[in-house]
Amino acid sequence: MAAYDPQTKLFKAVGHPARLAILDVLRDGEACVCHMETALGYRQAYISQHLMVLRDAGLVQDRRDGWNIFYSVINPGVFDVLSAAQSATGSHGAPRTHSRKIENCPCPHCNPVAEAAAC
Repeated sequence: MAAYDPQTKLFKAVGHPARLAILDVLRDGEACVCHMETALGYRQAYISQHLMVLRDAGLVQDRRDGWNIFYSVINPGVFDVLSAAQSATGSHGAPRTHSRKIENCPCPHCNPVAEAAAC
């Protein structure tokens, strides 16, 4: 049964709607927590807890740039798994209302003026 451990770990990590939403944001590339807050409407602490689960499962990594910490997916193949799950269930997930740039987002990608400030 140990042969199934990696898959089990993956499915446990993506088995929560908030983590699926975070991964959906990360489909567009790296993002900081404040960008995810704006895109998803979740609190920073809630997002950080779920990012920790995704990081512990080896799905995301972080990169520090000054005051900001950016998260990205380590293996984009996880998106193939998520797309297959959507296809198998006949669902398409939540509508992708967030774009790479979000109005009123304080993150350095959306608001270059905020680059000097921390999220």
